[in-house]
Amino acid sequence: MGILNDRVVIITGAGGGLGAAHARVFAAEGACVLVNDINQAAAQRVVDEITAAGGRAVVNTSDITHYADSENAVRQAIETFGDLHVVLNNAGINRDRMFASMTESDWDAIMSVHLKGHFCISSHAVHYWRDQSKAGRKVDARIINTTSGAGLQGSIGQSNYAAAKAGIAALTLNQAAELGRYGITANAVAPAARTGMTTAVEAMATRMAKPEDGSFDYWAPENVSSVLAWFASVESAQVSGCVFEAEGGRISLADGWRTGVTREKGERWQPTEVGAAIAQILAEAPPAQKVWGS
Repeated sequence: MGILNDRVVIITGAGGGLGAAHARVFAAEGACVLVNDINQAAAQRVVDEITAAGGRAVVNTSDITHYADSENAVRQAIETFGDLHVVLNNAGINRDRMFASMTESDWDAIMSVHLKGHFCISSHAVHYWRDQSKAGRKVDARIINTTSGAGLQGSIGQSNYAAAKAGIAALTLNQAAELGRYGITANAVAPAARTGMTTAVEAMATRMAKPEDGSFDYWAPENVSSVLAWFASVESAQVSGCVFEAEGGRISLADGWRTGVTREKGERWQPTEVGAAIAQILAEAPPAQKVWGS
């Protein structure tokens, strides 16, 4: 049927937006999809679409921010479809404010849904896969995380969101380094697509509108879903610890933090010497990408 034949996948926040697109594309490629969303009606609509098209999917309403409840998603996937191969952490929210106006609740809500949300179901899935590996069974599992350009470059008015998404990128690197021994890969994708979150601002809604002439729909979320479907497949087993950006017909490797231009004195720098060294380093270094919105 497709590159995901019989792969069992949990997709969080799959009741709408990118998550719903991912669920539909994954199912069309042969995956068995657990559609996770706290909005049961929204999740059911996606499941109904998938099953009407001949695919396999079930609803799950586990709260990804609740560690014990998130285990139910893993258990349901295994009990329903017989195994688990992929966790796609997609669920997210926005609480946009300038940093000077941000409240503690704005900060905590974003950290809970994004950072903790990426931890909870993945943790239970990893326990399952690790037990399989230790029992001598072959594991070919995937963790796919959702970061953002905001996390890679920063974004004006989104310091909470940017910090959480940057944390997700770093989490991905650690997961890849630690979990490969069990047959688990971990990668992250920063998507750009037309969703309720991205089109909440009128200017963005206009920019991302679906073309009326039938030409390529650059901002369609399914464009991103295709990239993630490949990462979920058995074909991606040799790729781990990477962060990619996906939008329209473009796929880019995010070239992250790495040791760059250096000055080495061989002994302690005196405070009065540091300024000249920093000036030389910055003069030789490539300029950083601009923060979104700046």
